Amino acid sequence: MADPTLSPDDTQETFISHLVELRSRLLRAIVAVVVVLLCLFPFAKNIYAFLAAPLLRSLPQGSTMIATDVTGTFFVPLKVTLMAAFLIALPYVLYQMWAFVAPGLYKHEQRLAAPVIVSSVFFFLLGMCFAYFAVFPIAFGFFAGYTPAGVQMMTDIDKYLSFVLTMFIAFGLTFEVPVVVIVLVRLGVVSLQTLRSIRGYVIVGAFIIGAIFTPPDILSQVMLAVPLWLLYELGLLVARFITVTTRDDEAAEKAS
Repeated sequence: MADPTLSPDDTQETFISHLVELRSRLLRAIVAVVVVLLCLFPFAKNIYAFLAAPLLRSLPQGSTMIATDVTGTFFVPLKVTLMAAFLIALPYVLYQMWAFVAPGLYKHEQRLAAPVIVSSVFFFLLGMCFAYFAVFPIAFGFFAGYTPAGVQMMTDIDKYLSFVLTMFIAFGLTFEVPVVVIVLVRLGVVSLQTLRSIRGYVIVGAFIIGAIFTPPDILSQVMLAVPLWLLYELGLLVARFITVTTRDDEAAEKAS
């Protein structure tokens, strides 16, 4: 909300200064990712090999992956390395975001934002690790075990990367459920009683999401749906100890 005491010229100058600061912080974040990428680039093949390990372990002895695109052998490991660089630089990127928005937040919002950012990153990475170490071996073993006789399973590396990224995003977002529940309760958007009352719908929705975002085998679907439900219950449990912020609290803080 604009300050009514500022003249139009002052408002324009403030807006331009915010744009300059935003550009500066975006450039810092991009430079950080690029620097990490350059450091990791010599190990791009090793990073991709680590990502492909769950599938390769599920394939018959001597089986390999293929590249149907001429440039795939270069760009696919590069994309994987870029993803790894972004994850490594993520704390610094988030710090730049935080430094930009923090001055415009209430004190209670500042106190809430830092734990939310840290916990969001933690749970997203936890979801990726769960997909890699728990879901991938089971899902790939299931698909490899049902390969028809006379058919050799040879997955294209680009399609494999797309599949893996989809699964990482699906499980990463799924593991954000407790953070979302806690924030909604903390800000008073939804009451804890309401969230408890829709538990049944959440369970059904969890299995629908599992059916949409995971491979068609029932085990992979369950391995997404059950953690989603349990994480929802974790959010409800933690939210019991959260103090709800009301509009009166915000007004009092603004007045002070």
